[in-house]
Amino acid sequence: MAWYDEDSWLTAAFAPNIATIAVTLLLALVLPFLVHAFIYRAQSPAALPTFLLIGPSGAGKTAFLTLTECNTPANTHTSTAPLAIDALLPDAHPPSSASFRSAGDPAYERARRFLLLDTPGHGKLRRLALAQLTSAANIRAIIFVVDASSVADEAGLNDAADYLHDVLLSLQKRYTGAKTSKGPKEIPVLVAANKLDVFTALPPHVVKVSLERAITDVRKSRAKGLKDSGAALGGTDDGLDDERECLGEGGEGPFEFRQMEEVGTTVDVQGGNVLGGDGSDVDKWWAWIAEQL
Repeated sequence: MAWYDEDSWLTAAFAPNIATIAVTLLLALVLPFLVHAFIYRAQSPAALPTFLLIGPSGAGKTAFLTLTECNTPANTHTSTAPLAIDALLPDAHPPSSASFRSAGDPAYERARRFLLLDTPGHGKLRRLALAQLTSAANIRAIIFVVDASSVADEAGLNDAADYLHDVLLSLQKRYTGAKTSKGPKEIPVLVAANKLDVFTALPPHVVKVSLERAITDVRKSRAKGLKDSGAALGGTDDGLDDERECLGEGGEGPFEFRQMEEVGTTVDVQGGNVLGGDGSDVDKWWAWIAEQL
């Protein structure tokens, strides 16, 4: 049957019959909606870039979460379970990926959105936060909140350094355990030194140096513990070296945050305060978040 025959499919497709008109009308009405939904589909919360809030109890993680959600600081209680909110970057801090776009542009508004995930800081619940580093596929960055006044005390400093050591070691293992030569996507870390309005708070650069020194001590004590355990079990140092992975440049010398750049992680320290007599001041944190979006 030729294409020009009266009963051919091509002739029927252009013929003025009911079936042809119905199919054409359906395509004309439905196709624009499908194209619009594909191009301008709204991001679901699960697909948003996730910023993980980690840190010791009482550092101010939940207070920052409340400030982000309500635009006003508030007193909070110790968290016992992870809590996530759909957050929006403030107008004063445009996201770096859409800094060339104007406000009101749909792409600009989508780029401002992110998921802020607060995790408990209690020692027995920190496993929930560390588990997020391997289970959450959309983690864009980590915000490690510390109380700048508590790290002036030895107990507070050791607690924060011990936790931060575990976080950085998890990121290092994530990088060294990658199955491809390219390696996993970088997850930067912001050490948010909170409560700078408190008289006893240390300035950010002192917080940085103090944490680096304390993490060096944590690394040494854990390495010694592994050696002692191996000796008690009749093992050898060579076997332990194969199983152990030390934070930083092979665990030798003093630890510095810059060493994490070799495993795809940059660490920045910025100060601020969520609660204070003169109001909150977390602009440097917002600027850092905007750089990651």
